[in-house]
Amino acid sequence: MKFLIIDDESTIRTSFASFMEIEGHETDQAEDGRIGVEMADKEHYDLIFCDVKMPNMTGQDVLDALTEKGIDSPVIMISGHGGIDTAVECIKKGAFDFIEKPFTGPNMNRLFIAIRNATDKNRLVKETRILKKKVYGQEMIGESEAIKHVKDIIDRVAPTDARVLIMGPNGTGKELVARSLHQKSQRSPMPYVEVNCAAIPSELIESELFGHEKGSFTSAVKQHKGKFEQADGGTLFLDEIGDMSLAAQAKVLRVLQEKKLSRVGSDKDIEVNVRVIAATNKDLRKEIELGNFREDLFHRLSVIVINVPALDDRKEDIPLLVDYFIDQICGETGMQRRPVDPEAMKLLVEKKWTGNIRELRNVVERLLILSGSTISAKDVKDYVLF
Repeated sequence: MKFLIIDDESTIRTSFASFMEIEGHETDQAEDGRIGVEMADKEHYDLIFCDVKMPNMTGQDVLDALTEKGIDSPVIMISGHGGIDTAVECIKKGAFDFIEKPFTGPNMNRLFIAIRNATDKNRLVKETRILKKKVYGQEMIGESEAIKHVKDIIDRVAPTDARVLIMGPNGTGKELVARSLHQKSQRSPMPYVEVNCAAIPSELIESELFGHEKGSFTSAVKQHKGKFEQADGGTLFLDEIGDMSLAAQAKVLRVLQEKKLSRVGSDKDIEVNVRVIAATNKDLRKEIELGNFREDLFHRLSVIVINVPALDDRKEDIPLLVDYFIDQICGETGMQRRPVDPEAMKLLVEKKWTGNIRELRNVVERLLILSGSTISAKDVKDYVLF
């Protein structure tokens, strides 16, 4: 693990750093609070040790600055002049713990316990953050008029139970819109269930959506609840609904009309209370003309239609998205954050993004892996296909 030691006394910094390195940790040192905050802003540290009494910038000032910059590394305050009042003030300002110098006897034991607890907590916070991103998806990033319009519709529609059809090209973030609708609704404490209709074979889609009884077909070795039942009380997101078979479309229409379903192999009706959100990258009106999609289902699903813009239609959001993905990827992987040269950013904005936001994220990750200390225009030309 990597630690930062902020202390104005060089002998204490050096001896403390040597001790931590003997224990197998990597350390950096800062001789005052201002330098320490700058270092913590550029580099991620698993733990920061900070003296309380320092000239120019006190330990409490350091805590305030770290909070203001959004630096979430745990901080252990160290002081040879500490009292209860000082310790309480530091904890209120966000310090993880407060330990008195010198690090001998009981103080040494407390130090080891504090290090273990702080790093354990930091690890759990990171794991929780990653898990939440997997469960709830990423944020909707952007300040363009196009994305503001989408956010405005979400805010107005989410509290209702209206069915929503989300349309837009692949990679634009339709699933983020669906998750936002669920999170901002009264159903948010209840299940959010996602189905990729294009990824399920047509012969299995009915069993997947509506469930099946044991023995209803060869591989049905036990009773199975379908996605509609699993989402009861919550939200069901039918992604790529334009790829659903006509037979399955008819059964979905029945559930929307009657709010009940029957499992495959059963004639018993089961009532369900589900809000359905659907998404597609296809022009469903053309699919209706071709006989591939039911018009009555289209009208049932499209009470509200949200069109998610392609990335090329909101290029002013690209710098914000690049910064967001850099922070996200570095936070998840531990890679060092790299600034993007203005010329490099200009090239990224000018590029045609046929894969939309999904492609942009992949490109940012590639640049972080392959570039030097700064993402340069040369890096973009060398590693990004135009």
